[in-house]
Amino acid sequence: MANHPSALKRMRQNTEKHLRNISYKSKVKTAVKKFLKAAEEKGVETTSLFNVAQSLLHKGVTKGIFHKNTASRTISRLAKKLQPEQ
Repeated sequence: MANHPSALKRMRQNTEKHLRNISYKSKVKTAVKKFLKAAEEKGVETTSLFNVAQSLLHKGVTKGIFHKNTASRTISRLAKKLQPEQ
């Protein structure tokens, strides 16, 4: 365990960021699953669910939770699921 005050502060910050990142990743996974389920069932609101998932992924990149290529790849794969419908 760290003893230096700055190291203790860094540990607290890391814990807070870790919890925040886990929460946000869960929110993104839920949005992606909702879209995939709607796309599989040919739901009428797939485009709105796609937009929600895409927005959350882009925001995650801005917040430093996801790498930009990871988010881009995920969005691309979701867009492929959306294409046959249109």
